[in-house]
Amino acid sequence: RERPPRDHHSSYVVRTNCEMKLQIVTRSGRAVVAGGLVVPNDAKVSDLKRSFHALKRKFYPSRQRFTTVPARGETRGTALRDDALLSEYGLNDGDTIVFKDLGPQVSYKAVFFFEYLGPLLAYLPFYFMRKEIYGGIFGIKNAGKPVLEAQTLAMYFHTAHYAKRILETFFVHKFSHATMPIFNLMRNCGYYWTFGAFMSYFINHPAYTPVGRTQMMAGFAFSAVMQLSNLRCHIILANLRKDGAKGYVIPTGFLFNYVTCANYATEIYQWLGFNIATQSVMGYTFMCCGAAQMMQWAIAKHKRLRQLFDGKDGKPKFHRPFILLPPFF
Repeated sequence: RERPPRDHHSSYVVRTNCEMKLQIVTRSGRAVVAGGLVVPNDAKVSDLKRSFHALKRKFYPSRQRFTTVPARGETRGTALRDDALLSEYGLNDGDTIVFKDLGPQVSYKAVFFFEYLGPLLAYLPFYFMRKEIYGGIFGIKNAGKPVLEAQTLAMYFHTAHYAKRILETFFVHKFSHATMPIFNLMRNCGYYWTFGAFMSYFINHPAYTPVGRTQMMAGFAFSAVMQLSNLRCHIILANLRKDGAKGYVIPTGFLFNYVTCANYATEIYQWLGFNIATQSVMGYTFMCCGAAQMMQWAIAKHKRLRQLFDGKDGKPKFHRPFILLPPFF
């Protein structure tokens, strides 16, 4: 007997040949939506997320991640991209997909803004309030002595670097994802803010001994060139794709013709110049920690571009002599 159409409060849904029902489970196999979720056959993953959100209001779309069921012998399935059709993953009526809650999300711009604002502000008190901090709080003698030229230039360069980062966040960068887990905000802020404060403490310390003026000026000049080069790299990356375009593109132009991750290279080298000029242990530690993380990202990106652009089936062949740090790596 044919059921009547479902009203807003009905417990069942009339399905047509144009719809399919997907079973949604957690990685442990527990059903998330009792009876499954009905979506159009031509639905995109973004449509699935909106339908899921309508049933589970806690899980707004950016908090959701769906993957296919892992193949035999595999531990992970294929992540479903928002702009892709469900049919592209071979999903049909009755199939199962895996849901993961990514946790509370925060926008990329908010994360970048706060993680860069923190070190900018944390650095300045140690320069402008030397007597109050070093003398009043730490009881260090000669806390009121005049600042050195190296300390003043370091303050300007450090401030300019993070001011540039903040401006790029709002006017240059284009993010492939709108949000990230809120935990990343706390982790990233802790990293940048702590290093910013410690670097400033030692560079602006009354007992700080500067390097020779020639080394100092050469270091800051190199840092300035790398900062401008980094800005140029970010502008190239921002203009890689036409509006709304997705997918991977080979970065070309300027240093990208020689280095896979020229943006990371200029970031590391600008801190190298800063540290040559200031000779701070905390500065070098910060640079090495950042370089270690960027090296992992660069190797992964280089490998991915070589796989995607292998010169076969009419695709361009990706080749760069350096991955991250010319002329070494």
